[in-house]
Amino acid sequence: MRVGVVGGGLMGSGIAEVCARSGVDVTVVEVDDVRAERTRGAIDRSLGRGVRSGKLSEEDKTGALERLAVTTTLEDLDGVDAAIEAVIEDEQLKRDVFRRLDSLLPDARFLASNTSSVPIMKLGAETKHPGRVIGMHFFNPVPVLPLVELVTSIMTEPGTVDAAREFAQGTLGKQCIDSQDRAGFVVNALLIPYLLSAIRMYESGFASKEDIDRGMELGCAHPMGPLRLSDLIGLDTLLAVSQSLYEEFRDPSSVAPALLNRMVEAGLLGRKSGRGFYDYSSN
Repeated sequence: MRVGVVGGGLMGSGIAEVCARSGVDVTVVEVDDVRAERTRGAIDRSLGRGVRSGKLSEEDKTGALERLAVTTTLEDLDGVDAAIEAVIEDEQLKRDVFRRLDSLLPDARFLASNTSSVPIMKLGAETKHPGRVIGMHFFNPVPVLPLVELVTSIMTEPGTVDAAREFAQGTLGKQCIDSQDRAGFVVNALLIPYLLSAIRMYESGFASKEDIDRGMELGCAHPMGPLRLSDLIGLDTLLAVSQSLYEEFRDPSSVAPALLNRMVEAGLLGRKSGRGFYDYSSN
C-alpha cells in the first residue's frame, strides 16, 4: 500500500512515521525544501528515540526511512491508494487541498482529513466524490497514542468507512472510535472546554500554573496537567478548535480566554515554538 500525507508538521510527520513503521510506503508533501528537510529530520529523530528506548531495532528504523519520501510537489502523490490531509487548522487551505486531491486521485480508496475542528462535509463538498471523504483524527504524539476518531459526514459511504477502519486498525494497529460530523468530534468536544477553564483559572490568578497542573495530575490521575497539555497540543490549534466549537454551539464554555488570544498573537504557541505556558527553549 502507498499513502500520501499532505503536511509534514507535528501531526503529519507523526502519521507518516507510523505508516512507514507499519510497512506502508508513504509520501509526505510539504510547502518548500526547508520544511521538507525539517520533516524528514523530525521523523529520523523520532525513529532514533524509538531505537534508544528499545521499541525499534536499527533495522526497523532503516526500513521505515526507506519507505519514506518527502516532496514539495502534490503531483508526486499520483497513484497513491489513500491520502491524509494534515495541514494547519485553516478551513480554506484544507478545502483547497481536498479539491486538488480529488482531481489528482480519482481512484484512491479514501481521502481523509486529520482536522480537529473543520466539518468533514465542508471538505467533501469541495470534491466530486464526497462519499470517499472521511475524517481520521489522530492524536499527538501519533507514534504513542493509539486512538483514531473516524468522522463520517452525511455523504461518507460505508465502503469508505470500512477502508479507513481497516487501514487504521489492521495496518497501523490503532484503535478507532466513531463520531458524527460535528465540531470537536468526541474527544475535543469534551477536552477543549476543560482546557479553556484551566486557562481562565490561571488568567484570574486563582492558582499557579504548576498547582493547576499538579492538581489534575495528582488528584485526578491525569498523566499531564491541562496547561502542559495545551502547550503540547499547540495554543494556535487550541484556539482554532475553540472558535469552531463556539461557532457551531454558541456555548460560553468554548469562548477562548483573552490570555489565549494574546499568547497566540505573540507567537507563544507551546512546545512547537519553544514557549507557551512553560518554557521549552532548553529542550
